[in-house]
Amino acid sequence: MKSVKNHPLIMGTLVLTLTGLLSRIIGFFYRIYLSRLFGEEGMGLYQLISPVLSISFSLTAAGYQTAISKLVAEQSATSKTPSLRPMFAGLSISVPLSLLCNAVIYFGAEPIAGGLIQEPRTASMLRILSFSIPLSAVHSCVNGYFYGTKKAGIPAASQLLEQITRVGCVFLVSARCFAEGKTPSIGVAVLGLSVGELFSMLYSAAAVWHCIQKDHRLPVPDIPAPSPCLYRGLLSMALPLTANRLVLNLLQSVESVSIPARLRLYGYDNVTALSVYGVLTGMAMPFIFFPNALTSSVAVLLLPLISENYAVGNREAVRQATVKTVKYCGLMGICCMTVFVLFGKWAGTTLFDSPLAGHFITTLGFICPFLYLDTTLSSILQGLGKAGYIFVMNVICLLMRLAFVFFAVPRFGITGYLWGLLASQLTLGILYLVCLYRFLKRT
Repeated sequence: MKSVKNHPLIMGTLVLTLTGLLSRIIGFFYRIYLSRLFGEEGMGLYQLISPVLSISFSLTAAGYQTAISKLVAEQSATSKTPSLRPMFAGLSISVPLSLLCNAVIYFGAEPIAGGLIQEPRTASMLRILSFSIPLSAVHSCVNGYFYGTKKAGIPAASQLLEQITRVGCVFLVSARCFAEGKTPSIGVAVLGLSVGELFSMLYSAAAVWHCIQKDHRLPVPDIPAPSPCLYRGLLSMALPLTANRLVLNLLQSVESVSIPARLRLYGYDNVTALSVYGVLTGMAMPFIFFPNALTSSVAVLLLPLISENYAVGNREAVRQATVKTVKYCGLMGICCMTVFVLFGKWAGTTLFDSPLAGHFITTLGFICPFLYLDTTLSSILQGLGKAGYIFVMNVICLLMRLAFVFFAVPRFGITGYLWGLLASQLTLGILYLVCLYRFLKRT
């Protein structure tokens, strides 16, 4: 049995972290560029389409990526050569779903924009966004395979390529608009998102083809087709994950759409409400999530590690990974909290030219210890087959946030929502720790 010490988690985490940090640095300056180019209201409009993207990803890709990673990792524990069949099984389901989703969003852009998002100006953005969904589905399934085989460098490189091409596309298109005397619209940012997905998908597909030629020495048609048993195993993991993610993203979508509406009840006009929402979600939140590149990298690689050790009965390796995760992610969160609380106002004013962003960064800094820890604890629980518990705990915390949106925001403004974020993140961290403590106590 493998132990944690000789497992490639550290190397994989290092690769993902370095590329993730570089990607986030690029993304960070990209956000600053967008905020200067399109203003606070433009950022608010851009953030309003995020729920549609999240729901589409949950429905077509997220559950299948995790299931593929878990199946490949479990098979790798008992076989020398990782199987490609889980990936092809996932693609055969994920791609048709994504194409259907693409068509629904493209042809139903007006009803979605006017009825669900409650902002008709997002219709053209939704049409552009719809083409990124099939690309993301392919990209995610391929990444699930490489995460399961511990080849973290390929997903990391595709993430970096996606970010670079996204920024490059937006910069070139906006520069062309200015050269022609035109003012670029926020739709340019959505175009960049789709172009980034296209390039990352092409890179991932090329990487898979290389692995087939190198490891299997077989053309794609000669690879054994996924069996009905494999489909049952894949769907038994993917469907609950998909349902869970879908419900959670629906709740998050209600939250996202409701914030500007509740801010209008507080007394803001439409422009001010969108501007405040844009500053919070488009400037302050990405800044707080910036150090999450490390914990996200750990989380992605913890899932196959925990799954593999749990499958072969190595409970001690699971215990060690959990204890180290809690220790180091908690320490990192405390350090980041200190930095954000002390320098948040300066960062918002200097980087985004927005004192409001500085206020948000300072306040949100207090969620860091739990925010970074929750990411990795969730991955550990998924590796232990506790997806149902994760779902229930996340629903509880989202309902708590929604309560603050509907009852606190109309009375206290955006400050009421910040209170809800703090309370829900604290609650989620405690629930995760209690669940893991009970599991480890029994083993």
